[in-house]
Amino acid sequence: MNKQHTYLTTVEWTGNNGSGTSNYRDFERSHVVSVTNKPDILCSSDPAFRGDANKYNPEEMLVSSLSSCHMLWYLHLCSEAKVVVVAYVDNATGVMEETSSGSGHFREVSLNPVVTVKDASMVEKAQTLHEKANDYCFIAKSVNFEVKHQATCKVLGH
Repeated sequence: MNKQHTYLTTVEWTGNNGSGTSNYRDFERSHVVSVTNKPDILCSSDPAFRGDANKYNPEEMLVSSLSSCHMLWYLHLCSEAKVVVVAYVDNATGVMEETSSGSGHFREVSLNPVVTVKDASMVEKAQTLHEKANDYCFIAKSVNFEVKHQATCKVLGH
């Protein structure tokens, strides 16, 4: 039997300036994402859609979720393979297309992890584990667009 996991979040709109959604330009897109016993995340829409550039938007959160999930699987797999990772940073990029109807969809997300391993003998295995991490990533397996990865591997002290 497969295990099932349930995730509970609360999204609360905080952008009512007094007249609700009576006019498209009269309300903010601000909202708060909450999870019990965790810090709130202040969000808005993308500035292209009248959002607050100082707050996270759903599109950034999706790209971050893909990057985070890949990293966590990758670190897990490296640990099992005795590849000692000492640093990891990913500057991920998502490309979303807006359609003429105003709707849109993501076309792709590119993960660009830069991984530092403890020893040069670990580089080859470290590189190959990205593909396996992509195959295991819960979030990547749940989206209907391509998740690419262009990984770079460095050796500590070099």
